[in-house]
Amino acid sequence: MAPEYTPSDSAVLASTTRWLERAVIGLNLCPFAKAPHVKGQIYLAICRATKAEDLLGVLEHELNALAAADPEARDTTLLIAPDCFPDFLDFNDFLSDADEVLARLELDGTLQIASFHPRFQFVGTQVDDITNYTNRAPFPVLHLIRESSIARAVQAFPQAEMIYEKNMQTLQELGHEGWAALGLEMPKCPVHDGGKP
Repeated sequence: MAPEYTPSDSAVLASTTRWLERAVIGLNLCPFAKAPHVKGQIYLAICRATKAEDLLGVLEHELNALAAADPEARDTTLLIAPDCFPDFLDFNDFLSDADEVLARLELDGTLQIASFHPRFQFVGTQVDDITNYTNRAPFPVLHLIRESSIARAVQAFPQAEMIYEKNMQTLQELGHEGWAALGLEMPKCPVHDGGKP
C-alpha cells in the first residue's frame, strides 16, 4: 500500500542538502566532504522505488554513471531512497545485495558504497544513543564513492582512522538538543514512522 504522504523530490533534495551542509560538513563528520560540495561535484540522485529489486536496478545505473563520469564533474553520488526501507535492519541486510551489484559490475576496487539511514543503530547501543546520529540521514542513502578520492583524502588527512572516534565525541558534546537545533528532521510521514523507532 502506498503511504498517504511522501515528500516531494524538491523536499527530499532540500532536506538531504541541509543534512549534508549542517551535519556532515557543518559538524565536520567527514573532513573530505566540503571540497567536492563547494565544487559542485556531489551528485544527488533520488530513487522513488519501494522495492529492493527496483532500487538495485537504479543503483546499478548510478554506479555505472559515476564510473564513467569525469571526476572533475562528478566526484561522488548520493543515491537517496525516500520510499524504501523504513526499517533499518532490512536496509542493513540490503547492503550485501548492493555490494554484490558492485562486484558483478567489476567496480569493486574502483568504487565503494557507504550507507546512512534515519534509524541507523550501532550494535550494542540503545536506539536513542546520540552516537548513532553520526550515520543518520533524513532518508536511506547509498553513498557511492571513488576509491581514488578516498586514497587522496587519506593522504591529506593521515589520521583518517581517528575520524570515527572524533565523530562520536562531537555528537556526545552536541547532545540531542544540539542535534535537534540543526533542523534536519523531515515532516512526519508514514514511510518512516511505520517502522520501529
